[in-house]
Amino acid sequence: MAKYLVIVESPAKVKTIKKFLGSNYEVVASNGHVRDLPKSTMGIDMENDYEPKYITIRGKGDKLAELRRYAKKADKVYLATDPDREGEAISWHLSIALKLDPKKTYRITFNEITKQAVKESLKHPRDIEMGLVDAQQARRVLDRMVGYSISPLLWMKIKRGLSAGRVQSVALKMLCDREDEINAFIPKEYWDMDAVLKHKNKEFTVSFYGDNKGKLEITGKEQLDGIVKELKDSEFTVKDIKKGSRTRKAPIPFTTSTLQQEASKALNFSTQKTMRIAQQLYEGVDIKGRGTIGLITYLRTDSTRVSETAEVQVKEFIESKYGDSYMAKEINSKKSNKKIQDAHEAIRPTDVNLMPEEVKDQLPRDLFRLYQLIWRRFVASRMENSVYETTNVKVNAGKYIFNASTSKLDFDGFMKVYTDSDNEKVVTNNTIAKLEKDSKLEFEKFEENQHFTQPPAHFTEAALVKAMEEQGIGRPSTYAPTITTIIARRYVTREKKNLYVTELGEAVNNVMKTEFSVIVDTQFTANMESLLDAVEEGTIEWKPVIRNFYPDLKEQ
Repeated sequence: MAKYLVIVESPAKVKTIKKFLGSNYEVVASNGHVRDLPKSTMGIDMENDYEPKYITIRGKGDKLAELRRYAKKADKVYLATDPDREGEAISWHLSIALKLDPKKTYRITFNEITKQAVKESLKHPRDIEMGLVDAQQARRVLDRMVGYSISPLLWMKIKRGLSAGRVQSVALKMLCDREDEINAFIPKEYWDMDAVLKHKNKEFTVSFYGDNKGKLEITGKEQLDGIVKELKDSEFTVKDIKKGSRTRKAPIPFTTSTLQQEASKALNFSTQKTMRIAQQLYEGVDIKGRGTIGLITYLRTDSTRVSETAEVQVKEFIESKYGDSYMAKEINSKKSNKKIQDAHEAIRPTDVNLMPEEVKDQLPRDLFRLYQLIWRRFVASRMENSVYETTNVKVNAGKYIFNASTSKLDFDGFMKVYTDSDNEKVVTNNTIAKLEKDSKLEFEKFEENQHFTQPPAHFTEAALVKAMEEQGIGRPSTYAPTITTIIARRYVTREKKNLYVTELGEAVNNVMKTEFSVIVDTQFTANMESLLDAVEEGTIEWKPVIRNFYPDLKEQ
Protein backbone atom coordinates (compact mmCIF):
# COMPACT_ATOMS: atom_id res chain seq x y z
CA MET A 1 0.00 0.00 0.00
CA ALA A 2 1.35 3.45 -0.95
CA LYS A 3 2.50 5.47 2.07
CA TYR A 4 3.12 8.73 0.24
CA LEU A 5 0.89 10.74 -2.07
CA VAL A 6 2.30 13.11 -4.71
CA ILE A 7 -0.22 15.50 -6.31
CA VAL A 8 0.75 17.08 -9.64
CA GLU A 9 -1.27 19.33 -11.98
CA SER A 10 -1.32 17.43 -15.22
CA PRO A 11 -2.13 13.77 -15.98
CA ALA A 12 0.77 13.76 -18.48
CA LYS A 13 3.22 14.17 -15.58
CA VAL A 14 1.73 11.27 -13.58
CA LYS A 15 3.17 8.64 -15.93
CA THR A 16 6.61 10.29 -16.02
CA ILE A 17 6.95 10.84 -12.27
CA LYS A 18 5.43 7.49 -11.20
CA LYS A 19 8.26 5.76 -13.04
CA PHE A 20 10.89 7.61 -10.97
CA LEU A 21 9.36 6.74 -7.57
CA GLY A 22 8.94 3.34 -5.93
CA SER A 23 5.75 1.47 -5.05
CA ASN A 24 5.53 3.47 -1.80
CA TYR A 25 4.41 6.49 -3.83
CA GLU A 26 1.02 7.15 -5.41
CA VAL A 27 1.06 9.94 -8.04
CA VAL A 28 -2.23 11.63 -9.02
CA ALA A 29 -3.19 14.77 -10.94
CA SER A 30 -5.48 17.59 -9.85
CA ASN A 31 -6.08 18.53 -13.52
CA GLY A 32 -5.14 22.17 -12.86
CA HIS A 33 -7.09 24.48 -10.53
CA VAL A 34 -9.73 23.04 -8.21
CA ARG A 35 -11.05 26.31 -6.72
CA ASP A 36 -11.62 29.73 -8.28
CA LEU A 37 -13.80 32.84 -8.07
CA PRO A 38 -17.40 32.16 -9.22
CA LYS A 39 -18.22 32.97 -12.86
CA SER A 40 -21.68 34.38 -12.17
CA THR A 41 -20.68 37.19 -9.76
CA MET A 42 -17.69 39.41 -8.97
CA GLY A 43 -16.81 36.96 -6.18
CA ILE A 44 -15.02 39.54 -4.01
CA ASP A 45 -16.42 40.69 -0.66
CA MET A 46 -15.96 44.47 -0.92
CA GLU A 47 -17.33 45.03 2.60
CA ASN A 48 -14.92 42.51 4.12
CA ASP A 49 -11.58 43.99 2.99
CA TYR A 50 -11.85 42.55 -0.54
CA GLU A 51 -11.80 38.94 0.62
CA PRO A 52 -12.08 36.55 -2.39
CA LYS A 53 -15.05 34.14 -2.28
CA TYR A 54 -13.56 30.96 -3.70
CA ILE A 55 -15.77 28.06 -4.76
CA THR A 56 -15.07 24.57 -6.10
CA ILE A 57 -14.83 24.74 -9.90
CA ARG A 58 -17.84 23.10 -11.56
CA GLY A 59 -17.08 19.49 -12.45
CA LYS A 60 -14.19 19.20 -9.99
CA GLY A 61 -16.22 17.64 -7.15
CA ASP A 62 -15.46 14.05 -8.20
CA LYS A 63 -11.77 14.85 -8.65
CA LEU A 64 -11.58 16.34 -5.13
CA ALA A 65 -13.40 13.31 -3.67
CA GLU A 66 -10.87 11.01 -5.36
CA LEU A 67 -7.92 13.09 -4.07
CA ARG A 68 -9.41 13.07 -0.53
CA ARG A 69 -9.56 9.26 -0.59
CA TYR A 70 -5.89 9.06 -1.54
CA ALA A 71 -4.89 11.73 1.02
CA LYS A 72 -6.66 9.91 3.88
CA LYS A 73 -4.63 6.76 3.27
CA ALA A 74 -1.28 8.56 2.92
CA ASP A 75 1.25 9.16 5.72
CA LYS A 76 2.59 12.18 3.83
CA VAL A 77 1.16 14.33 1.04
CA TYR A 78 3.54 16.10 -1.35
CA LEU A 79 2.07 18.96 -3.38
CA ALA A 80 4.14 18.97 -6.58
CA THR A 81 2.38 21.54 -8.77
CA ASP A 82 4.34 23.82 -11.14
CA PRO A 83 7.23 25.88 -9.71
CA ASP A 84 5.63 29.32 -10.09
CA ARG A 85 2.94 31.59 -8.56
CA GLU A 86 0.13 29.75 -10.29
CA GLY A 87 1.46 26.36 -9.15
CA GLU A 88 1.93 27.62 -5.59
CA ALA A 89 -1.66 28.92 -5.56
CA ILE A 90 -2.98 25.56 -6.84
CA SER A 91 -1.12 23.79 -4.00
CA TRP A 92 -2.60 26.22 -1.46
CA HIS A 93 -6.13 25.74 -2.84
CA LEU A 94 -5.63 21.95 -2.75
CA SER A 95 -4.50 22.04 0.88
CA ILE A 96 -7.70 23.91 1.81
CA ALA A 97 -10.13 22.03 -0.45
CA LEU A 98 -8.78 18.63 0.72
CA LYS A 99 -8.54 19.80 4.37
CA LEU A 100 -4.97 18.48 4.46
CA ASP A 101 -3.25 18.11 7.81
CA PRO A 102 -0.40 20.71 7.84
CA LYS A 103 1.78 18.28 9.85
CA LYS A 104 1.82 15.74 7.03
CA THR A 105 1.61 18.09 4.00
CA TYR A 106 4.69 19.27 2.12
CA ARG A 107 5.36 21.42 -0.92
CA ILE A 108 7.99 20.23 -3.40
CA THR A 109 9.12 21.80 -6.68
CA PHE A 110 11.40 20.70 -9.49
CA ASN A 111 12.56 22.69 -12.49
CA GLU A 112 12.76 19.63 -14.72
CA ILE A 113 10.96 16.29 -14.73
CA THR A 114 13.92 13.96 -14.46
CA LYS A 115 14.58 11.20 -11.93
CA GLN A 116 17.39 13.14 -10.27
CA ALA A 117 15.38 16.38 -9.97
CA VAL A 118 12.23 14.69 -8.63
CA LYS A 119 14.15 12.56 -6.09
CA GLU A 120 16.16 15.62 -5.00
CA SER A 121 12.97 17.66 -4.45
CA LEU A 122 11.66 15.00 -2.04
CA LYS A 123 14.77 15.51 0.08
CA HIS A 124 13.99 19.24 0.40
CA PRO A 125 10.26 19.60 1.12
CA ARG A 126 9.04 22.99 2.39
CA ASP A 127 5.90 24.82 3.45
CA ILE A 128 3.66 26.57 0.96
CA GLU A 129 5.19 29.98 0.20
CA MET A 130 2.43 32.48 0.90
CA GLY A 131 4.25 35.32 -0.90
CA LEU A 132 3.80 33.44 -4.17
CA VAL A 133 0.18 32.56 -3.33
CA ASP A 134 -0.69 36.14 -2.39
CA ALA A 135 0.90 37.53 -5.56
CA GLN A 136 -1.33 35.16 -7.54
CA GLN A 137 -4.39 36.07 -5.45
CA ALA A 138 -3.72 39.78 -5.99
CA ARG A 139 -3.41 39.29 -9.76
CA ARG A 140 -6.60 37.22 -9.88
CA VAL A 141 -8.57 39.77 -7.82
CA LEU A 142 -7.25 42.76 -9.80
CA ASP A 143 -8.09 41.06 -13.10
CA ARG A 144 -11.55 40.11 -11.86
CA MET A 145 -12.24 43.69 -10.69
CA VAL A 146 -11.23 45.15 -14.04
CA GLY A 147 -13.01 42.51 -16.12
CA TYR A 148 -16.27 42.40 -14.18
CA SER A 149 -16.50 46.20 -13.65
CA ILE A 150 -15.71 47.33 -17.19
CA SER A 151 -17.10 44.52 -19.40
CA PRO A 152 -20.79 45.41 -18.74
CA LEU A 153 -20.06 48.99 -19.85
CA LEU A 154 -18.65 47.64 -23.13
CA TRP A 155 -21.86 45.62 -23.55
CA MET A 156 -23.90 48.83 -23.20
CA LYS A 157 -21.69 50.96 -25.45
CA ILE A 158 -20.73 48.44 -28.13
CA LYS A 159 -22.28 44.96 -27.90
CA ARG A 160 -22.92 42.10 -25.48
CA GLY A 161 -20.31 39.45 -24.75
CA LEU A 162 -17.25 41.72 -24.92
CA SER A 163 -14.59 41.69 -22.24
CA ALA A 164 -11.99 44.08 -20.89
CA GLY A 165 -8.92 42.62 -19.22
CA ARG A 166 -6.23 44.42 -17.24
CA VAL A 167 -3.31 43.24 -19.39
CA GLN A 168 -5.20 42.45 -22.61
CA SER A 169 -6.49 46.05 -22.79
CA VAL A 170 -2.93 47.39 -22.63
CA ALA A 171 -1.79 44.95 -25.34
CA LEU A 172 -4.73 46.04 -27.51
CA LYS A 173 -3.81 49.71 -26.97
CA MET A 174 -0.20 48.99 -28.02
CA LEU A 175 -1.52 47.48 -31.27
CA CYS A 176 -3.91 50.41 -31.85
CA ASP A 177 -1.13 52.96 -31.20
CA ARG A 178 1.05 51.23 -33.79
CA GLU A 179 -1.86 51.24 -36.26
CA ASP A 180 -2.24 55.02 -35.68
CA GLU A 181 1.50 55.53 -36.32
CA ILE A 182 1.23 53.58 -39.58
CA ASN A 183 -1.82 55.56 -40.72
CA ALA A 184 -0.22 58.91 -39.85
CA PHE A 185 3.06 58.05 -41.58
CA ILE A 186 4.11 60.27 -44.52
CA PRO A 187 6.72 58.57 -46.74
CA LYS A 188 9.82 60.54 -47.75
CA GLU A 189 11.73 59.99 -50.96
CA TYR A 190 15.40 59.08 -50.95
CA TRP A 191 17.87 57.62 -53.45
CA ASP A 192 20.90 55.44 -53.21
CA MET A 193 23.64 55.18 -55.78
CA ASP A 194 26.30 52.54 -56.34
CA ALA A 195 29.29 52.75 -58.62
CA VAL A 196 30.35 49.55 -60.39
CA LEU A 197 34.16 49.59 -60.61
CA LYS A 198 36.90 47.29 -61.87
CA HIS A 199 40.33 46.39 -60.53
CA LYS A 200 42.56 43.99 -62.47
CA ASN A 201 39.52 43.04 -64.58
CA LYS A 202 37.50 42.05 -61.47
CA GLU A 203 34.23 43.88 -60.90
CA PHE A 204 32.97 45.11 -57.53
CA THR A 205 30.50 47.68 -56.23
CA VAL A 206 30.97 50.70 -53.94
CA SER A 207 28.13 52.67 -52.35
CA PHE A 208 27.78 56.46 -52.29
CA TYR A 209 28.49 57.85 -48.80
CA GLY A 210 28.80 61.63 -49.06
CA ASP A 211 31.45 64.28 -49.56
CA ASN A 212 34.46 65.66 -47.67
CA LYS A 213 32.12 67.26 -45.11
CA GLY A 214 30.46 63.97 -44.16
CA LYS A 215 27.43 61.78 -44.90
CA LEU A 216 25.02 63.09 -47.54
CA GLU A 217 21.37 62.08 -47.98
CA ILE A 218 20.13 62.13 -51.59
CA THR A 219 16.48 63.23 -51.34
CA GLY A 220 15.51 63.68 -55.01
CA LYS A 221 16.35 62.89 -58.65
CA GLU A 222 17.49 66.42 -59.35
CA GLN A 223 20.09 66.29 -56.56
CA LEU A 224 21.24 62.84 -57.76
CA ASP A 225 21.63 64.03 -61.38
CA GLY A 226 23.71 66.97 -60.12
CA ILE A 227 26.10 64.62 -58.25
CA VAL A 228 26.38 62.29 -61.29
CA LYS A 229 27.18 65.32 -63.50
CA GLU A 230 29.95 66.43 -61.11
CA LEU A 231 31.37 62.88 -61.06
CA LYS A 232 31.41 62.62 -64.89
CA ASP A 233 35.17 62.84 -65.39
CA SER A 234 36.32 62.02 -61.84
CA GLU A 235 38.95 59.42 -61.15
CA PHE A 236 38.10 56.72 -58.62
CA THR A 237 40.98 56.05 -56.20
CA VAL A 238 41.31 53.92 -53.05
CA LYS A 239 41.76 56.53 -50.33
CA ASP A 240 41.81 54.36 -47.23
CA ILE A 241 41.70 50.66 -46.21
CA LYS A 242 40.91 49.42 -42.73
CA LYS A 243 41.38 45.77 -41.89
CA GLY A 244 40.09 44.41 -38.64
CA SER A 245 37.97 41.80 -36.99
CA ARG A 246 34.41 41.75 -35.72
CA THR A 247 33.01 39.49 -33.05
CA ARG A 248 29.50 38.07 -33.05
CA LYS A 249 28.50 37.21 -29.51
CA ALA A 250 27.13 33.79 -28.63
CA PRO A 251 23.42 33.96 -27.73
CA ILE A 252 22.06 33.60 -24.21
CA PRO A 253 19.77 30.63 -23.42
CA PHE A 254 16.05 30.98 -23.98
CA THR A 255 13.59 32.62 -21.60
CA THR A 256 9.84 32.25 -22.24
CA SER A 257 9.72 35.48 -24.20
CA THR A 258 12.81 34.86 -26.37
CA LEU A 259 11.67 31.28 -27.07
CA GLN A 260 8.28 32.58 -28.24
CA GLN A 261 9.98 35.20 -30.43
CA GLU A 262 12.48 32.83 -32.04
CA ALA A 263 9.93 30.00 -32.54
CA SER A 264 7.70 32.53 -34.31
CA LYS A 265 10.50 33.72 -36.61
CA ALA A 266 12.28 30.41 -37.23
CA LEU A 267 9.41 27.89 -37.07
CA ASN A 268 6.38 30.09 -37.77
CA PHE A 269 4.73 29.00 -34.49
CA SER A 270 2.15 31.15 -32.72
CA THR A 271 2.93 31.97 -29.08
CA GLN A 272 0.14 29.61 -28.01
CA LYS A 273 1.52 26.75 -30.13
CA THR A 274 5.04 27.29 -28.80
CA MET A 275 3.81 27.04 -25.20
CA ARG A 276 1.66 23.98 -25.91
CA ILE A 277 4.56 22.07 -27.49
CA ALA A 278 7.06 23.23 -24.86
CA GLN A 279 4.63 21.98 -22.18
CA GLN A 280 4.69 18.51 -23.79
CA LEU A 281 8.50 18.51 -23.95
CA TYR A 282 8.62 19.53 -20.26
CA GLU A 283 6.02 17.04 -19.01
CA GLY A 284 7.50 13.99 -20.67
CA VAL A 285 7.94 12.19 -23.96
CA ASP A 286 8.50 8.47 -24.59
CA ILE A 287 12.09 7.88 -25.68
CA LYS A 288 13.27 4.41 -26.68
CA GLY A 289 15.50 2.86 -24.02
CA ARG A 290 14.70 5.62 -21.50
CA GLY A 291 10.93 5.45 -21.13
CA THR A 292 9.02 8.69 -20.49
CA ILE A 293 11.30 11.62 -19.65
CA GLY A 294 10.99 15.40 -19.58
CA LEU A 295 13.20 16.76 -22.37
CA ILE A 296 13.35 20.43 -21.32
CA THR A 297 13.32 22.44 -18.09
CA TYR A 298 10.35 24.52 -16.91
CA LEU A 299 8.98 26.69 -19.72
CA ARG A 300 7.73 29.77 -17.84
CA THR A 301 10.78 31.77 -16.82
CA ASP A 302 12.46 35.12 -17.36
CA SER A 303 15.78 33.95 -15.92
CA THR A 304 18.86 33.05 -17.99
CA ARG A 305 20.56 31.29 -15.07
CA VAL A 306 21.77 27.72 -15.58
CA SER A 307 22.35 25.14 -12.82
CA GLU A 308 25.90 24.08 -11.92
CA THR A 309 25.15 20.47 -12.93
CA ALA A 310 24.01 21.58 -16.40
CA GLU A 311 27.06 23.86 -16.75
CA VAL A 312 29.43 20.95 -16.05
CA GLN A 313 27.52 18.64 -18.41
CA VAL A 314 27.47 21.09 -21.35
CA LYS A 315 31.16 21.95 -20.86
CA GLU A 316 32.11 18.27 -21.10
CA PHE A 317 29.85 17.83 -24.12
CA ILE A 318 31.34 20.78 -26.06
CA GLU A 319 34.93 19.80 -25.25
CA SER A 320 34.44 16.20 -26.39
CA LYS A 321 32.29 17.01 -29.45
CA TYR A 322 33.90 20.19 -30.80
CA GLY A 323 37.20 20.64 -28.92
CA ASP A 324 38.58 23.13 -26.37
CA SER A 325 38.71 26.06 -28.80
CA TYR A 326 34.89 26.06 -29.00
CA MET A 327 34.38 26.27 -25.24
CA ALA A 328 33.40 29.81 -24.14
CA LYS A 329 36.03 31.52 -22.00
CA GLU A 330 33.40 33.95 -20.78
CA ILE A 331 29.61 33.47 -20.77
CA ASN A 332 27.55 36.26 -22.34
CA SER A 333 24.75 37.49 -20.11
CA LYS A 334 21.70 39.70 -20.45
CA LYS A 335 21.88 43.19 -18.97
CA SER A 336 18.60 44.12 -17.38
CA ASN A 337 17.52 46.59 -14.73
CA LYS A 338 14.22 44.72 -14.41
CA LYS A 339 13.70 42.37 -11.48
CA ILE A 340 14.15 38.83 -12.81
CA GLN A 341 12.16 36.00 -11.24
CA ASP A 342 15.32 33.98 -10.62
CA ALA A 343 13.77 30.97 -8.91
CA HIS A 344 13.89 29.21 -12.26
CA GLU A 345 16.57 28.48 -14.78
CA ALA A 346 16.66 29.38 -18.44
CA ILE A 347 14.84 26.97 -20.77
CA ARG A 348 17.35 24.24 -21.67
CA PRO A 349 17.48 20.50 -22.45
CA THR A 350 17.40 18.34 -19.31
CA ASP A 351 20.18 16.18 -20.79
CA VAL A 352 22.45 17.89 -23.31
CA ASN A 353 23.84 14.49 -24.37
CA LEU A 354 20.44 13.61 -25.84
CA MET A 355 21.09 15.22 -29.22
CA PRO A 356 18.11 16.16 -31.43
CA GLU A 357 19.20 13.69 -34.15
CA GLU A 358 18.87 10.83 -31.65
CA VAL A 359 15.23 11.56 -30.88
CA LYS A 360 14.11 12.77 -34.32
CA ASP A 361 12.35 9.51 -35.25
CA GLN A 362 10.60 9.31 -31.88
CA LEU A 363 9.09 12.79 -31.76
CA PRO A 364 6.27 14.33 -33.82
CA ARG A 365 7.71 16.90 -36.26
CA ASP A 366 6.80 20.04 -34.28
CA LEU A 367 8.09 18.64 -30.97
CA PHE A 368 11.36 17.71 -32.66
CA ARG A 369 11.78 21.17 -34.25
CA LEU A 370 11.19 23.01 -30.96
CA TYR A 371 13.47 20.63 -29.02
CA GLN A 372 16.18 21.11 -31.65
CA LEU A 373 15.85 24.91 -31.38
CA ILE A 374 16.14 24.82 -27.55
CA TRP A 375 19.02 22.32 -27.61
CA ARG A 376 21.03 24.27 -30.21
CA ARG A 377 20.47 27.61 -28.48
CA PHE A 378 21.60 26.25 -25.10
CA VAL A 379 24.74 24.54 -26.45
CA ALA A 380 25.58 27.67 -28.48
CA SER A 381 25.23 29.83 -25.35
CA ARG A 382 28.19 28.00 -23.81
CA MET A 383 30.38 28.20 -26.94
CA GLU A 384 32.93 30.76 -28.07
CA ASN A 385 31.92 33.86 -30.04
CA SER A 386 32.28 33.74 -33.82
CA VAL A 387 34.90 36.02 -35.41
CA TYR A 388 34.94 37.70 -38.82
CA GLU A 389 37.87 39.25 -40.69
CA THR A 390 36.68 42.62 -42.02
CA THR A 391 37.92 44.99 -44.73
CA ASN A 392 36.47 48.51 -45.08
CA VAL A 393 37.49 50.52 -48.13
CA LYS A 394 37.02 54.26 -48.73
CA VAL A 395 37.07 55.35 -52.41
CA ASN A 396 37.45 58.99 -53.49
CA ALA A 397 35.99 60.46 -56.68
CA GLY A 398 36.46 64.24 -56.85
CA LYS A 399 35.01 65.67 -53.63
CA TYR A 400 32.74 62.63 -53.16
CA ILE A 401 33.32 59.48 -51.11
CA PHE A 402 32.14 55.91 -51.74
CA ASN A 403 32.40 52.98 -49.30
CA ALA A 404 32.65 49.22 -49.62
CA SER A 405 33.11 46.52 -47.05
CA THR A 406 33.53 42.78 -46.98
CA SER A 407 33.89 40.19 -44.26
CA LYS A 408 35.01 36.62 -44.07
CA LEU A 409 34.23 34.13 -41.32
CA ASP A 410 37.51 33.49 -39.53
CA PHE A 411 36.20 31.27 -36.67
CA ASP A 412 32.66 29.89 -36.63
CA GLY A 413 32.45 29.42 -32.83
CA PHE A 414 28.82 29.02 -31.65
CA MET A 415 27.61 29.17 -35.28
CA LYS A 416 28.80 25.60 -35.65
CA VAL A 417 25.55 24.59 -33.92
CA TYR A 418 23.23 27.62 -34.05
CA THR A 419 22.33 30.50 -36.34
CA ASP A 420 19.28 32.53 -35.39
CA SER A 421 16.68 34.03 -37.70
CA ASP A 422 18.24 37.50 -37.38
CA ASN A 423 21.63 36.38 -38.70
CA GLU A 424 23.05 39.05 -40.94
CA LYS A 425 24.02 38.07 -44.45
CA VAL A 426 27.82 38.09 -44.71
CA VAL A 427 29.05 39.37 -48.05
CA THR A 428 32.50 38.14 -49.01
CA ASN A 429 34.19 39.86 -51.95
CA ASN A 430 37.80 38.84 -52.52
CA THR A 431 38.48 41.74 -54.90
CA ILE A 432 37.67 44.29 -52.16
CA ALA A 433 39.79 42.34 -49.67
CA LYS A 434 42.80 42.49 -52.06
CA LEU A 435 42.65 46.25 -52.87
CA GLU A 436 45.62 48.43 -51.94
CA LYS A 437 45.77 52.08 -50.92
CA ASP A 438 46.03 54.60 -53.80
CA SER A 439 44.97 51.93 -56.35
CA LYS A 440 43.38 53.50 -59.45
CA LEU A 441 40.02 51.95 -60.28
CA GLU A 442 38.21 51.69 -63.62
CA PHE A 443 34.71 53.16 -63.69
CA GLU A 444 32.04 50.95 -65.32
CA LYS A 445 28.62 52.47 -64.52
CA PHE A 446 26.33 53.97 -61.88
CA GLU A 447 23.35 52.08 -60.48
CA GLU A 448 20.64 54.37 -59.12
CA ASN A 449 17.63 53.33 -57.02
CA GLN A 450 14.69 55.36 -55.79
CA HIS A 451 13.24 54.47 -52.36
CA PHE A 452 10.64 55.77 -49.95
CA THR A 453 10.86 55.58 -46.17
CA GLN A 454 8.64 52.85 -44.76
CA PRO A 455 6.10 53.18 -41.93
CA PRO A 456 6.67 51.20 -38.72
CA ALA A 457 5.93 47.51 -39.27
CA HIS A 458 2.73 45.92 -37.99
CA PHE A 459 3.28 43.97 -34.81
CA THR A 460 3.76 40.23 -35.17
CA GLU A 461 3.10 38.03 -32.13
CA ALA A 462 6.88 37.81 -31.60
CA ALA A 463 7.31 41.60 -31.79
CA LEU A 464 4.37 42.19 -29.43
CA VAL A 465 5.82 39.76 -26.86
CA LYS A 466 9.16 41.58 -27.10
CA ALA A 467 7.51 44.99 -26.66
CA MET A 468 5.44 43.75 -23.69
CA GLU A 469 8.54 42.33 -22.03
CA GLU A 470 10.56 45.51 -22.64
CA GLN A 471 7.81 47.66 -21.10
CA GLY A 472 7.33 45.30 -18.13
CA ILE A 473 3.76 44.37 -19.04
CA GLY A 474 2.74 40.85 -18.06
CA ARG A 475 5.04 38.01 -17.08
CA PRO A 476 6.27 34.79 -18.78
CA SER A 477 3.02 32.97 -18.03
CA THR A 478 0.78 35.76 -19.40
CA TYR A 479 2.22 36.67 -22.84
CA ALA A 480 0.64 33.79 -24.81
CA PRO A 481 -2.79 33.84 -23.04
CA THR A 482 -3.03 37.63 -23.50
CA ILE A 483 -2.44 37.44 -27.26
CA THR A 484 -4.69 34.37 -27.59
CA THR A 485 -7.51 36.25 -25.79
CA ILE A 486 -7.45 39.39 -27.94
CA ILE A 487 -7.47 37.22 -31.09
CA ALA A 488 -10.28 34.99 -29.73
CA ARG A 489 -12.34 38.11 -28.84
CA ARG A 490 -11.91 39.24 -32.47
CA TYR A 491 -10.34 42.53 -31.36
CA VAL A 492 -7.33 41.53 -33.43
CA THR A 493 -6.88 39.36 -36.49
CA ARG A 494 -3.72 37.59 -37.64
CA GLU A 495 -2.75 37.59 -41.32
CA LYS A 496 0.59 36.20 -42.53
CA LYS A 497 2.12 36.61 -39.04
CA ASN A 498 1.03 40.28 -38.77
CA LEU A 499 -1.56 41.38 -36.20
CA TYR A 500 -4.25 43.82 -37.40
CA VAL A 501 -6.76 45.59 -35.15
CA THR A 502 -10.38 45.00 -36.19
CA GLU A 503 -13.15 47.63 -36.14
CA LEU A 504 -14.43 45.99 -32.95
CA GLY A 505 -10.94 46.20 -31.40
CA GLU A 506 -10.74 49.91 -32.26
CA ALA A 507 -14.17 50.55 -30.71
CA VAL A 508 -13.18 48.74 -27.47
CA ASN A 509 -9.83 50.56 -27.35
CA ASN A 510 -11.52 53.96 -27.83
CA VAL A 511 -13.83 53.33 -24.86
CA MET A 512 -10.92 52.12 -22.72
CA LYS A 513 -8.72 55.08 -23.71
CA THR A 514 -11.44 57.64 -23.08
CA GLU A 515 -13.05 56.24 -19.93
CA PHE A 516 -10.26 54.17 -18.33
CA SER A 517 -7.02 55.86 -19.32
CA VAL A 518 -5.21 54.62 -16.18
CA ILE A 519 -6.05 50.96 -16.86
CA VAL A 520 -4.54 51.07 -20.38
CA ASP A 521 -1.51 53.13 -19.32
CA THR A 522 1.62 51.04 -19.91
CA GLN A 523 3.54 52.64 -17.02
CA PHE A 524 0.68 51.98 -14.59
CA THR A 525 0.47 48.34 -15.69
CA ALA A 526 4.26 47.89 -15.39
CA ASN A 527 4.17 49.44 -11.87
CA MET A 528 1.39 47.02 -10.94
CA GLU A 529 3.60 44.08 -12.06
CA SER A 530 6.38 45.44 -9.83
CA LEU A 531 3.96 45.58 -6.89
CA LEU A 532 2.98 41.93 -7.51
CA ASP A 533 6.70 41.05 -7.53
CA ALA A 534 7.06 42.82 -4.16
CA VAL A 535 4.11 40.78 -2.80
CA GLU A 536 5.85 37.61 -3.99
CA GLU A 537 9.06 38.62 -2.20
CA GLY A 538 7.10 39.32 0.97
CA THR A 539 8.12 43.00 1.14
CA ILE A 540 4.50 44.22 0.95
CA GLU A 541 1.12 42.62 1.69
CA TRP A 542 -1.38 42.01 -1.08
CA LYS A 543 -4.50 43.57 0.40
CA PRO A 544 -3.13 47.19 0.41
CA VAL A 545 -2.47 46.81 -3.36
CA ILE A 546 -6.20 46.10 -3.84
CA ARG A 547 -7.27 48.78 -1.32
CA ASN A 548 -5.33 51.42 -3.26
CA PHE A 549 -6.56 50.24 -6.66
CA TYR A 550 -10.29 49.60 -6.35
CA PRO A 551 -11.59 53.04 -5.21
CA ASP A 552 -9.92 54.70 -8.24
CA LEU A 553 -11.33 52.05 -10.58
CA LYS A 554 -14.81 52.48 -9.06
CA GLU A 555 -14.61 56.26 -9.50
CA GLN A 556 -13.57 55.95 -13.13
